[in-house]
Amino acid sequence: MKLTKRTNLLLTPEQDRAIEERAAATGKSKGAIIRELVDKALLGGASPTALEAARRLVSLGLPVADWQQMETEIEEGREG
Repeated sequence: MKLTKRTNLLLTPEQDRAIEERAAATGKSKGAIIRELVDKALLGGASPTALEAARRLVSLGLPVADWQQMETEIEEGREG
């Protein structure tokens, strides 16, 4: 993803602290955290990383049953 737009914003001390804590906990920059939050809040929730992971999974062409069968198998796995 190429970053091409710059935005300056003012945060409350609490907002800044929360972003700093999330950045430290995840090893990401504050900017990356803010971009992820914007993606989730305004662009349907899928981060670029999640989209890439989904693309890779789909590209594997693995066999997948219909949802009802998969749900049954998941529930049976929980019980077993």
